[in-house]
Amino acid sequence: MIKGIKIKDNKKDIDENIIIYKRPEYVYIPLVVYEKTDCECLVNIGDKVLKGSVIGRRNDQFEIPIHSTISGTVIGIEEKYYLNGMQVKCVKIENDFIEKQDNLRGAKYYITSYSKEDFISLLKNCAVIGMGGSGFPTYLKYQKELNTIIVNAVECEPFINSDYQTALMYTEDILEGIDAIMEINNIEQGIIAINENNKEIKDKFEHYLGTYPKIKISMVKDIYPMGWERMLIQNVLNITYDKLPSEAGIVVNNINTIYAIYIALKYRRPLSSRIITVTGDGIEEVKNIRVKIGSSMKDIIKQYFPYKEADKVLFVSGGPMMGNCIATDDLIVTKSLNGILITNDTDEEALPCIRCGRCITVCPVNINPIIIKDNVNDYNMLKDLHPEKCIECGLCSYICPSKIKIRERVRQAKKEIRRH
Repeated sequence: MIKGIKIKDNKKDIDENIIIYKRPEYVYIPLVVYEKTDCECLVNIGDKVLKGSVIGRRNDQFEIPIHSTISGTVIGIEEKYYLNGMQVKCVKIENDFIEKQDNLRGAKYYITSYSKEDFISLLKNCAVIGMGGSGFPTYLKYQKELNTIIVNAVECEPFINSDYQTALMYTEDILEGIDAIMEINNIEQGIIAINENNKEIKDKFEHYLGTYPKIKISMVKDIYPMGWERMLIQNVLNITYDKLPSEAGIVVNNINTIYAIYIALKYRRPLSSRIITVTGDGIEEVKNIRVKIGSSMKDIIKQYFPYKEADKVLFVSGGPMMGNCIATDDLIVTKSLNGILITNDTDEEALPCIRCGRCITVCPVNINPIIIKDNVNDYNMLKDLHPEKCIECGLCSYICPSKIKIRERVRQAKKEIRRH
């Protein structure tokens, strides 16, 4: 069984009331699809766009469109910070606040009536991607024959509980979506994996499960990184595989991704907003907020999240374990951004490695993080150390008594391997 550890979280400090922020003056839609940061822009300055209009596209093997999340006018291309910490080109759109929808054809009463081919085409055209942080195009997961779907509602990242709020707010929609996915793809069983601490979600789903006999709940241990796909499958089904879950007939979707699939099936349109968690000791209150995709975190923080007094504030997209440090609060909300941590930067200095071996002990993929870190620029050594196996869970940095930022160096080693 893959190992994990218990990590103290701060989810209970998050206010249960959700702020709704759906009227930004501008949105900035990144020309990015799953790590490709130079997608084609299909609009010009002065163009009028509708909510759901295709404004960009990735035109290689993925062929994923990029949509506007508001109606308004294209006023330029600007560089903004993306969730991976890089600056990327974004289409800046001025909001006309009319919310006119492109090709809105109304709700589909029977969302199980799609063929598998139409289902895959719909996911592609609605740009449904992994919303747990990966951004992987979801339609690719459904191209093989499947027998099991696991809905990942574990949310093991401390401080973040946007998945939790989505599960509570859209329980019936999510169950209807899972049922439709199973019917369309001839999937035999559906499993909703929930953290053992989240009894509220379990109770809410169980209230409706009598209508869906093929869907069941699996409560998993509150250990990190239980949300990792491979670890989750092994714990829920006691199944291992080589490279992809589809080899074993399994598909895993984050619960927010399931909701995005439901929106695509029900309304035949892309998701235009999502819930994110804004948290950390650098702000006065920690809350969840539903925002338009493409909104600027800088504007959101200014309006809703006053800073505490601090010499220096650190911004982390996606949470403290797997997140990325961002240079400023000028970060754009994307489908895969589940939260932002705002904390007082103590600028703690790393000490020399004491060779305690803790990073090796906790590593879920059984690599040697500190040796990889020591040989980050030696390709010949890295070949045998396999940094490409790293899932960037951050446990090596978390457990390190010397406060060495090991994960960042292992990530650098992964890039070195890919470069060759």
